[in-house]
Amino acid sequence: MVLEEDTISVENLASRLGLRVDERTDTFIILKNATNTVLIFTHSDGRFFVNGKPIGPVGKVRKAGATISVSATLAARIRPHLDGATAPPPVVTRPPTGVVVIDPGHGGKDPGTTSVHGVYEKRVNLQVATKVAAILQRRGVGVTLTRRDDRFIELEDRADLANRRRADLFVSLHGDSISDRSVQGFTLYIARAASSQSYSAARAIERAMTGTGLEDRGIRRADYRVLVQTRGPAVLLEMGYLSNSWEASRLQDDAFQNRIATAVANGILAYLR
Repeated sequence: MVLEEDTISVENLASRLGLRVDERTDTFIILKNATNTVLIFTHSDGRFFVNGKPIGPVGKVRKAGATISVSATLAARIRPHLDGATAPPPVVTRPPTGVVVIDPGHGGKDPGTTSVHGVYEKRVNLQVATKVAAILQRRGVGVTLTRRDDRFIELEDRADLANRRRADLFVSLHGDSISDRSVQGFTLYIARAASSQSYSAARAIERAMTGTGLEDRGIRRADYRVLVQTRGPAVLLEMGYLSNSWEASRLQDDAFQNRIATAVANGILAYLR
C-alpha cells in the first residue's frame, strides 16, 4: 500500500524514535522502549502522551484495514520529550546470528488444503518459505528448508531435521481453511507446553505480520506434531485462509507473498536479536 507523503505508518514512526509497537487497539497505540512509553490516541481529535505527560494533538490519522498512518511530523514532536533521546537513535548494524529451519507444510502426495481458486496449499507454503529463506540468508542467518521442492516428508522427519541442526528456531508455514468462507486472517501456534522462547518467537512474528494488512487472530496453543517433537523453540504460522476468496487471491499473488515473507523474516530476525 502506498501512503501519502505527509503520513508514515506507526511502525515507521516507532522505528524513527527507537521504539517498538507494544500494543494497538481500535482507539490507541502504545510505543515503548526500555525507558519510554508513548500513548497515541487514533480517534478524531486524539492526543498523545509521553511517559504519562500530555503533550499535544496527534493530528492527521489515516486507517486502511490493519494499517494505521499518522502525520510525518509526529516523530519530531515526540522526540524532544523522550528520556535520553533528542536525536534519532543510531542504526543497529549488528547482524543476527542463529540457525533457523523453515518448514513449508505438506508436499508431494499431501497437498494440504485447496484454495477456492483450485491452488494447493503445499505450493503456496513452498513459495513463501523459499522467499523467507532467501531474505534470512541475505542477512547472514543460517537457514535450512525441510523441503525445496514438491516432495512428501513425514512430520517426524521435519522435527528431527530441526533437532539435528540444533535450530535456534523452527517455523512451519501453512495456509488455513474453514467451512465459513468469510473467515480470514493469520494465526500463530505454539505447543501447549511450549517454552517461553517459543512464545517470544511467535510474538515477534505476530508483531511483524500485523504490517501485512492481514487480520491478526492471535497466538494459540495446539500440540501439532512438528511443534511437540521439535526440542528447540518452534512456531507454526497459518498465513491466511485459502477458503476465503479474497485472502486466497492475495496468498497466491507473488507481490503479497513477498510482503508476508518479509514480515516473517523480520519477526525471526527480531527474535534472534
